[in-house]
Amino acid sequence: MNKLIARLWKVIRGPMQWRILWLAHAKFMVGVTGVVRDDQGRVLLLRHRMWPEGKQWGLPTGYAIKGEDFGATVVREVREETGLEVKPGLLVHLKSGYRLRVEVAYEALLVGGTMKIDSFEILEAQWFSLEDLPDGMQESHRLLALGHDPNG
Repeated sequence: MNKLIARLWKVIRGPMQWRILWLAHAKFMVGVTGVVRDDQGRVLLLRHRMWPEGKQWGLPTGYAIKGEDFGATVVREVREETGLEVKPGLLVHLKSGYRLRVEVAYEALLVGGTMKIDSFEILEAQWFSLEDLPDGMQESHRLLALGHDPNG
């Protein structure tokens, strides 16, 4: 049976193979988080309007656009949510996440811009020292801010 399937697979080369693979596999959204720091080592935290009450503080986060480099997603999301410009750094987290989501996080460094929050998505934006992180922060984001892997 396996030989027959292998022969059939070779016969349907190209676009038909891709269609079959696309139908047979899960489709994922990619959530990208930026662990944005300034030159003093403080981390940028946002109070997100759409997040659950009491757990609204977290890092800048958004979904990648099809074909977008994930570092570019961090740059775009931070700019859209805060008006700030950042330079993406090291990949610090990669995991298949909640349901059909892949979670990606990059370190990022503040390089410019003026704080102007997007009031539709963001209630508040502040810089915090690692010793002074707020209550009501997503635990996985707290761990990322502290430089720990949220997976333990």
